[in-house]
Amino acid sequence: MILLLVVSLIWAFSFGLIKGRLSGLDPDAVAALRLAISLAVFLPLFRPGRVGPGTSLRLALIGAVQFGAMYLLYQRSYLHLKAYEVALFTITTPLFVTLADAVAERRWSARFLAAAALSVAGAGVVLWQSTDAAGHLGGFLLVQMANLCFAVGQVGWRRERARIPASVGDASVFALPYAGAVALTGAFTLASGPWGSFHATGLQWAVIAYLGALSSGVCFFLWNVGSTRVNAGTLAAFNNAKIPLGVACSLLFFGEHADLPRLVAGGGLMAAGVWAAGRRAVS
Repeated sequence: MILLLVVSLIWAFSFGLIKGRLSGLDPDAVAALRLAISLAVFLPLFRPGRVGPGTSLRLALIGAVQFGAMYLLYQRSYLHLKAYEVALFTITTPLFVTLADAVAERRWSARFLAAAALSVAGAGVVLWQSTDAAGHLGGFLLVQMANLCFAVGQVGWRRERARIPASVGDASVFALPYAGAVALTGAFTLASGPWGSFHATGLQWAVIAYLGALSSGVCFFLWNVGSTRVNAGTLAAFNNAKIPLGVACSLLFFGEHADLPRLVAGGGLMAAGVWAAGRRAVS
């Protein structure tokens, strides 16, 4: 449990750092750089040959979705949203995990639709009467697509990891998902061609290094390890623990302002949707 708490605290500060310190930098390049640093952290631990080529390819594809596509979408959302809004809108990730798992297991329930409706209603409360409604809606959709990518990748990782012998440690293969993520974000960034105009200050490079090595690299690994040491209910609770922490950090430490009653009301509706999706049906 302590691992999940530490990760949640570290992630809570990431929202404000991205919005407050990396503003003006190309979001695609930032995504590629932080994932390249994450890959560099795990390359020394990589043990080629511990898994076959087929498994290696699947792990790389999972990483391309879970980390690569997710970060391309997630980083772009900051162009339209405040940091606390990005933090709040990640609350639907458990809903997407539940949906992805249901699809994989070929299960379905009508409560999923009700859960999605509650989450959308909650977002509407937060975004209502926004001075930039179109931009905020676009940012919200970007975060939701990022949540979906992270959820699909998370379910994919769990299913693929179950096929790998327990004697193969996570650290020895964790570079593979990051390699897939770097391949996707690197190719996307090169195609869009922002490198010539990418000029980061020393402080911004330090923030990118911190996010890549710790927030993206070490924390995702610790999260996977910690998730195997708690029950499903505790994991679900910690999965969204970063949200109130992230909102609080953005408001208290990074000087953002919010309509608190609307924020609480909208967040409550979204939390209700997540709870509805995860609630076990009564037999």
